[in-house]
Amino acid sequence: MSSLGLPRSPLIAPGVALCGWTLIMEVWLYALRIPALQKSKLQLRPEMTKTEMNSVIPASSQWAADNFAHLCEQPTQFYATLFALVQLNANDDLTVGLAWGYVGLRVLHSLVQATANPIMTRFRIFALSSLTLAGLTVRAVQHLL
Repeated sequence: MSSLGLPRSPLIAPGVALCGWTLIMEVWLYALRIPALQKSKLQLRPEMTKTEMNSVIPASSQWAADNFAHLCEQPTQFYATLFALVQLNANDDLTVGLAWGYVGLRVLHSLVQATANPIMTRFRIFALSSLTLAGLTVRAVQHLL
């Protein structure tokens, strides 16, 4: 039970976990990009494009930033779907397992992208996370009907 006396959905934890992971990736991107930009001695200008800035730092210094951007894209669907599932009181083991599976796959995707970035491996993990998100969406439709 929550402090308000309302039942707490087990689907809240995976949503909070992915939010926390997104913040970790944000810190990681700053830890890599800021030193790389300082080392490059690039003079930052307001009209500078991201492409121009990235051209002077190693690709490996960009991977965490690229992943942070990815965590601000498709996971928005995850959060919306979780919200719907919580409202539908869809707390069954399959739904909760899919939610945690999605979080685990997104964390794995982040680690792969931010460390070595093998594109086909990353794609396979992304595709699997997309299928997991589709499964969560199907669960929401099933609970809605």
